[in-house]
Amino acid sequence: MIKENEGKIVLLFPDGVGIRNYLYSRVFKGLENNLVLFHNFDYKTVSSISKNTSISDSLIIPIYNESIKEKFLRELICLSRLYYNADRVENNSILAYWKWNQKTFSKKIFYRLIECIAPFTKDYSKILKLERKYQLEIRRNPFYFEVKDILQKVNPRVVFCSHQRSLKAATIFAAATDLGIKTTTVIYSWDNLPKARMALSADNYLVWSNYMKKEMELYYPEIPEEKIHVTGSPQFEFYRDENNIIDKAVFYKKYNLDPNKKIICFSGDDTLTSPDDPSYLRDIANEIIKAKLQDKYQILLRRCPVDFSGRFEKVVNEYKDLIKEAIPLWHFNSSKEWSAVYPSVDDVKLLVSTAFYSDVVVNVGSTMAFDFTMFNKPCVFINYDQSAKNSEDWSVQTIYQFQHFRSMPNKESVIWLNSKEEIIEKVIPNENNYSDSFMKKWFNVILDSKEISASVNINEMITNSHKN
Repeated sequence: MIKENEGKIVLLFPDGVGIRNYLYSRVFKGLENNLVLFHNFDYKTVSSISKNTSISDSLIIPIYNESIKEKFLRELICLSRLYYNADRVENNSILAYWKWNQKTFSKKIFYRLIECIAPFTKDYSKILKLERKYQLEIRRNPFYFEVKDILQKVNPRVVFCSHQRSLKAATIFAAATDLGIKTTTVIYSWDNLPKARMALSADNYLVWSNYMKKEMELYYPEIPEEKIHVTGSPQFEFYRDENNIIDKAVFYKKYNLDPNKKIICFSGDDTLTSPDDPSYLRDIANEIIKAKLQDKYQILLRRCPVDFSGRFEKVVNEYKDLIKEAIPLWHFNSSKEWSAVYPSVDDVKLLVSTAFYSDVVVNVGSTMAFDFTMFNKPCVFINYDQSAKNSEDWSVQTIYQFQHFRSMPNKESVIWLNSKEEIIEKVIPNENNYSDSFMKKWFNVILDSKEISASVNINEMITNSHKN
């Protein structure tokens, strides 16, 4: 354990999931007196977070204005790496992570220039040269000097960031490194590494599993193996705490659920990942009614917490007797920017209880499959396109070609819903459709059973990095 007089731990949380996974869990247990939140949240947000966590101090991150050269290098590195990654694993779907169609004229010119250059800079030696140029460039930004001054005054021993792609954190980590301060970042999720959005250069990288460690070594061979640490992810620990399960009577009453009906949870993705989610939800509701099963089943919608589009309202109102909604208990300011949206502690209980009481979860390739696995609940992956797609560039056929789905040891790990005509057969809970042993095998690839002790692992990692 780090003693109070041994230095502070500066915390960066670029998104709300980081707050939930690292502040609401036991990751920093015993280190509370050393925690300094480095943030751009408003007063209300900081006040709310402080009520549920033990943070000794907080500091405002200065205003950051990314220069054109910084942005150009950053985006060129990204596309160059995407080409490199696609070649390494022979999977061109990786290139879909790049936004090829820009809307404004200026962006079209800017990104078109990058797209013309990137095929000639995908050689790894050239990528590393670009990375060095980027590191030099972020150190020329006035933001770097402001942050460096702040860190000198705080004199922390460790700077921790919960997401590897934060732009501000890249410069903050650069300043910390130049001051001799240890830096630790987390690879945000199991699907992040092929996306080529590693903004940070850190002393330590925390990953969920050995599978992810091998991915790090594949996509970022310049990072020494000793800097990559398998810790698990604390987000799955919440499911092992019975205190996070809301009393059944309370849960069902609050969300207007019928205790005599089984629950089909539909978990929505963000609007870019799955633009046709409302249509899929409507398909499920239609088929249940056509089969006259609405007296046995009910749908509980859990939309993506940062989806403020209101796109589900029409279908929820249309089937209000069948579809109930458990609105994520997240806070947001008037801007509703994803970086300013964060969960309440009560949302942890809502999410855990939704998984506990539901009989099945349906979505388009979501990580929620792993959340529901914690209670041995089946997951249905939607595997068909709508006849009139919302986006000409979007298709489930692209989604399931993404590299992270190659981690699936068996296609039977989930139930594949290949058409709306299969909804009754596939979505209605049926033991014949599902073997939880297959899903557990996939879960163990992604987590290595590290979810049991992730908080302890990360706590020790931070403590040990402080000592080194």
